[in-house]
Amino acid sequence: MPTQRFDGVIGPTWRESTPWWPPDPIPPPGAPNVVVIVLDDVGFAQLGCYGSDIDTPNIDALAATGVRLSNFHTTALCSPTRACLLTGRNHHSNGMGRVADLAVGYPGYNGIIPRHNGFLPEILATAGYVPQAVGKWHLTPEDEIHMAAPRGSWPIGRGFQRWYGFHGGETHQFVPTLYQDNHMVAPPRSPEDGYHLTEDLADRAIRYLGELRSVDPEAPFLLYFATGACHSPHHAPAEYIERYRGHFDEGFDIWRERTFARQQAMGLLPATTELSPRPPWVPAWADMDPEDQKVSARFQECFAGFLTHADAQIGRVLGFLDDLGERDDTLVVLLSDNGASSEGGVNGSINDARVWNVAAASAQELRQRIDEIGTARTHNNYPWGWTMAGNTPFKRWKREVHEGGIADPCIVSWPARIEARGEIRTQFVHVIDVLPTVLELTAVEAPESIEGIEQNPIEGTSFAYLLKPGAHAEPGRHTTQYFEMMGSRAIVHDGWKAVTFKPMGPLYNDGIDPDLPFDEDRWELYHVAEDLSECHDLAEAEPEQLEAMKAKWWEEARKYQVLPLDNRALEAILYPRRPHADRNRYVYWARPSIVPESNALNVRNRPHRITAEVHIPEGGGEGVLLAMGTVLGGWSLQVHEGHLRYLANFLGRDLTVISSSMPVPAGDHVLGFRYETKGDFRGDGYVTIDGVDAGHGRIPHATLTRYTLCNNGVTCGWEQGPAIGSDYMAPFAFTGGLRNVVVEAEGDALRDVVAEFESIMSEQ
Repeated sequence: MPTQRFDGVIGPTWRESTPWWPPDPIPPPGAPNVVVIVLDDVGFAQLGCYGSDIDTPNIDALAATGVRLSNFHTTALCSPTRACLLTGRNHHSNGMGRVADLAVGYPGYNGIIPRHNGFLPEILATAGYVPQAVGKWHLTPEDEIHMAAPRGSWPIGRGFQRWYGFHGGETHQFVPTLYQDNHMVAPPRSPEDGYHLTEDLADRAIRYLGELRSVDPEAPFLLYFATGACHSPHHAPAEYIERYRGHFDEGFDIWRERTFARQQAMGLLPATTELSPRPPWVPAWADMDPEDQKVSARFQECFAGFLTHADAQIGRVLGFLDDLGERDDTLVVLLSDNGASSEGGVNGSINDARVWNVAAASAQELRQRIDEIGTARTHNNYPWGWTMAGNTPFKRWKREVHEGGIADPCIVSWPARIEARGEIRTQFVHVIDVLPTVLELTAVEAPESIEGIEQNPIEGTSFAYLLKPGAHAEPGRHTTQYFEMMGSRAIVHDGWKAVTFKPMGPLYNDGIDPDLPFDEDRWELYHVAEDLSECHDLAEAEPEQLEAMKAKWWEEARKYQVLPLDNRALEAILYPRRPHADRNRYVYWARPSIVPESNALNVRNRPHRITAEVHIPEGGGEGVLLAMGTVLGGWSLQVHEGHLRYLANFLGRDLTVISSSMPVPAGDHVLGFRYETKGDFRGDGYVTIDGVDAGHGRIPHATLTRYTLCNNGVTCGWEQGPAIGSDYMAPFAFTGGLRNVVVEAEGDALRDVVAEFESIMSEQ
């Protein structure tokens, strides 16, 4: 049998033997700590140091001690960008051509990041670093985030020693779905106690670093700090939102013009850059009704408060490095994962699940609920006008490969070593370049193998040369880069860019036929060395240049397993890698974990029964027996004030309560609920006590697709919160005896794959 390496001596007894220990990895001399901060859905123009008037003093101070990249690019979506960042390989090389939840069975799109592409924590650990992660992950498919799932794609499975954060693209900022290392945990406080996720993440980052330094005062660390900010929902403490009341009343058109002027004054952009025109699908601010202007401004106030609050928490983490006396010896890289988000639609959204279920809030409802925007009762995302403004001066947005989707802020700071303080670099850089840059600056060599697995070549190019004083005149070294996202494609090469927009099936088609053959797509051509905002299409004037760029795209696509091209996003939902179980009976055990909705029995508008065997103690017992969802939508079977009742919350808009006419007596009982569909997504509900109907009600609205957001799901014996109903507080844990609850459904599950696709994309 093969044996572990041993360089000592083994004799007959200890007297003739010499012990030996495998050596620990030794960091390179002077190796700095590394902190990588990833913001979410923050556009190019939304940080103060990139032209915004939103307060980000800590990030701005970081830029003042380092270098800002003004020509930095990502992949246009969350999971692909993070895969590039952590591996230094292109997103298709990582199997992450699109988000993990829309994987299809081709190497560039299967959602499985190969072990041959080592992660930054895996690489740095070979050099004695201690890697720790806090915050958003989103590199694990949705069908692997439950407690019975394999953990190989979780942070602990890819090199991090500690992790505290959340899976998926988003989570509720006041009541998040949280994980620690390899298990689910509850938030440490409630919203009523002042809890907010970003503060919790900063607390945990500080705790992890403090715990490390309490034991080992010298080992360099990697801290991966990925906030939920500023992905929707744009939740922030009320005082942060209030700081911006009235600040955006002049509207996004004027804000955009003023931001562009500040960008020009900063020297962020080539002097020849123009402000791209407002697209026709975004209404002019001046043409909007004054009441709708107030609502739109309120959405932006919430976003601004969210970003300023996140900046304050980043400042706390960086301040702790000062407390440790290690700030000067820490390399910090801060970036965003894609352009500003457009999922809020033309008017803004107070609950994205409303959109998927064909029940979007009307302009009148938004006016009536303006004071709820930004609170725990909403899942808010701003309208298109503010998305456009957040990407100033670029066109289009997240999910697309025009500059608005892929141009992002990136700041690099290392006070002890970077002398080019406050300087700006305009050379092209891509997110795959971050890892090789970190390796060069830390003097860590990329290993040929990790744990016996041979490593693929790193595909990025170090930009460490740009961090030297006066490097603004250096020629860029990353001269060619392809882009592809859901069929939209682009190629940057030697100062030129060719780009084409491809609709995703029936969605977001802009009047373009999504079934048009790929070789008939209309390509645009821009000389981005002078026209970075893509204002002047030279496709007709420079046909030979365009054809050369298209040929270059195909060359890169073949090299990095981008093929086959496929914009049929719905196919991934119809034919998933791991089909959902089709059984019609589930047993949920009373435990403090959540079963994500994607792994739960689909009872939407299907005849079904819920059965719970309970013990009601003398004097009464109450609480939740089984629940799905939150205040934003779902249902709950519970005992409340002695009565059995079922609550049906339709998307946070309508609440139906069906209660028993008699209280549940003390003793052992079988409590239940039965739903009978009447067609057209409505039905009748019955609560039952010991098999006898005890209450009946009409449920006028059945949910079309997904009750929940943010990886919420089924809870047995408690609710996650915010509470589905209005007259109790989550978790409203059941105080009687409860072992498990059985759910049984009849017939086939009803599905709307277009709505399911919308739900997946809105959470990226």
